[in-house]
Amino acid sequence: MGYIKSAALEETGYVVLDRYNQELDPKEWLDLEYVDWKSSGDTRFAPLASKDGEIECGGFWSGKTPRTDKDGIWIPSQVEKAPNLVRRAQEPGANVGRCRIIELQPNTYADCLYNLHQDDNNRLNPDGTGWVVRGFFNLTDDKDSFFVLRDNRTDPSVEYRIALPAGAQLIVDTQRLWHAATHPGKDPRYCLITSWTSGPELDAYIEKYNGRTHVPNYEVSQEYLEAGQAEQTRRLAARAAALAARGQADQTVMSEA
Repeated sequence: MGYIKSAALEETGYVVLDRYNQELDPKEWLDLEYVDWKSSGDTRFAPLASKDGEIECGGFWSGKTPRTDKDGIWIPSQVEKAPNLVRRAQEPGANVGRCRIIELQPNTYADCLYNLHQDDNNRLNPDGTGWVVRGFFNLTDDKDSFFVLRDNRTDPSVEYRIALPAGAQLIVDTQRLWHAATHPGKDPRYCLITSWTSGPELDAYIEKYNGRTHVPNYEVSQEYLEAGQAEQTRRLAARAAALAARGQADQTVMSEA
């Protein structure tokens, strides 16, 4: 039967929406409660909706009552502090699973490439239902930062680099694409991440905000790209060698984040 997926994401695996005027909203993310949760760098997360309505970030398929990453339970203490962020997460009308703010400390392009990962969004998701994807709404004005998307973790021949000013909005099939953010700024980057179920509601939202499957890549020099790729290759080889020395295979698994 197959899953219900958005045609807009079929070609590249992502769409970029019209930019949101983030400057009009208060900085609600600064008042939220954060927990340490490492994903593609030095990160913390502030969950707004979680599996059981608790301030935690685990995949819905983990724990004693596993289920698919849908029907997230809003956390009252967090929702009270961030009504505008909750409104934005709910605007598409699509089912919401995990919803949280990521706080990412400054990193390099090489760090980003080393931390590229795919998300485990659709474990236990029944065939014939909507495929879970993720929305990313950049909250801070990170003009020197960009999101990296690749079809293949170690192959730079297909690499999308999406600029991340305040109000940048994109939707990504993060189980399909390898992804992470490059953030060279001196202050943390904050972004609202929402798991949505694909279907007519999400399709209408993408159309409403003029979802584009191709945007110009954030421009950096070829030297910059080659240096980052060389460092990714070096780090991955060093990791594989260290694991081999301990008799372990180098297995890249999907992230719960």
